[in-house]
Amino acid sequence: MSKRFRECSLEQPYLLPPSLQDWLPEDHLARFIAEVAETFDLNGIYAHYERKDGRGLAAYHPVMMTRLLLYAYATGRTSSRKIEQATYDDVAFRYLAADQHPDHDTIAQFRQQHLEALSRLFVQALRLCQRAGLVKLGHVAIDGTKMRANASTHQSARYQQIREQEEQWKRTVERLLEEAERTDTKEDRLYGKGKKGNTLPEELASAEKRLERLRQAQRELEEEARERAEQAQREQREHARRPGRPGKQDSPPALNATERASLRKRVQRMRRLARQPERHYNFTDRDSRLMLDHGLRSYVQGYNAQIAVDGHKQVIVAAELTQEVTDQHQLLPMMQHVEAIAGEKPACVTADAGYWYTAHLAHPALAGVELLVPPESDELRRKNVAAKTRVNAVAQAMRAKLREPAMRGIYRLRQAIVEPVFAQIKEGRGLRRFRLRGFQKTRAEWNIICLTHNLLKLFRHARLAIA
Repeated sequence: MSKRFRECSLEQPYLLPPSLQDWLPEDHLARFIAEVAETFDLNGIYAHYERKDGRGLAAYHPVMMTRLLLYAYATGRTSSRKIEQATYDDVAFRYLAADQHPDHDTIAQFRQQHLEALSRLFVQALRLCQRAGLVKLGHVAIDGTKMRANASTHQSARYQQIREQEEQWKRTVERLLEEAERTDTKEDRLYGKGKKGNTLPEELASAEKRLERLRQAQRELEEEARERAEQAQREQREHARRPGRPGKQDSPPALNATERASLRKRVQRMRRLARQPERHYNFTDRDSRLMLDHGLRSYVQGYNAQIAVDGHKQVIVAAELTQEVTDQHQLLPMMQHVEAIAGEKPACVTADAGYWYTAHLAHPALAGVELLVPPESDELRRKNVAAKTRVNAVAQAMRAKLREPAMRGIYRLRQAIVEPVFAQIKEGRGLRRFRLRGFQKTRAEWNIICLTHNLLKLFRHARLAIA
C-alpha cells in the first residue's frame, strides 16, 4: 500500500505521565467553571465542616464538589449516578474532579446538605455578569414556565377521592384489627395470657400508616383552603372603600362595580372551597401542584418557575418558584426581587396579559418604572371580552400607552427576550424536571439552574472578548 497512516495503537506507552491539563482545550467550559468556582464565597459550606470533630476520612474538597455540580447543571446532567460515571468517562468531569471519583451517594448528600448555600451563588454569578457589562436593566421581561416536579400525576387525588380512600382503608384497618384480636385470643390459649407468639402484623402496620397519610392529606388541603379564603376576605376588605374616596398612599386602587362583583364571587368561591377543597393532592411531592402547561397543552405535576430577564444579553436578573398555577400575582414580587438582587429598579418592565393585576400595576413600589402589561391577551382583545370587565383608569391608561408606536415596539421585544431563555434551559440543556422534591428544595434547585444559565452567558461573552 502506498498510502501511509499515523500510528493508532491502543497499547502505545507514555514516556511521561499524562496530564489532564493537556486533554482539554484552553477555551473549554470546564476550565471556565473551575476558574469561576475559585472566586465564589463558599464560607457557608466550609462552616458545615468546621462544626465537625475532624474524625473519619478526609472529605472531598467543597470547591471540587461545587464545580462538579455547576458543570453538571450547565450541561444538563443532574443525576448523581451520571455525574459519578462521568468522572470516569468524560474528560471534562475528570478534569474538574481532579481525577477523583466521588460516588453518587456522596454527590447527592453534598447537594442536599448545601443546597441553600449553592443556590445563593446565583447572586454572586449575577455580580460577575454586571461587572462584565452584561446587565443594563434598561428592559427587563418577566415570564413563567411550568417545570415538572419529581412526581407523577398518577399519584395525585382530589379531596373527595381521598375521603373515599380513607373510608376504604378505615374498614381495612378495622378488619385487620378484628383478625389480630382473634389471633391474640387463640395465642393466649396456646401460650398463656400475656405471651404472644407474634407482634403487630406487618399488613396492619402498613394499613394504619396509609390511613394516617390520607388523614394528613385531608388536613393539609383543608388548612390551605381556609388560608386562601381568609386571604380573599382580607383583599375584599382592603378594596371596600368607595371609588374616588381618598385613601392612604399605599392603599390599593378603588374598584368599579364590575370588579367588586368579580372579587365578591371569588370570595364566595374560596369560602365554598374551604368547606369542600377541590385541589389535587400529590402523595409523592405534596408541595407540587397539578398545572396546565400551555406549551404541551396538557396538565403536569409541577411548579410555576418565574424569571426576570435583562434585555441586553438575556441574563436572568431574578428567579423565583411559586405554587400558584397562574402568573396573576407574580408581577410585584418579581419586581421587588429584581430590585433587591440587582440593586436598582429597571427602566422598563414587560410581561404578558397573564400578569395583569390592577392592585400590583398601581402599587407605589413600582413608581418610576415603565410598565407594559396588556390588560387582556390578543385573543380576548379581538373578542372584546376583557375590555368589558377591566374598565378602571389603570387599564384604560395601559391600553392607551400600548397603542403608541414606540411603546408597542418595545413590548414586541418581550417575547424575543424571555422565551429563548426557557428554550435554552428546557430544550438546549434538557432540564424539564426537577431532581429534588419539596418546595424549598426545588426553589433552590431552580436558582442553581438559573445560576448556570448566567454562567454560560458569561462564558460565551468571555470567549467572544478573547476572539
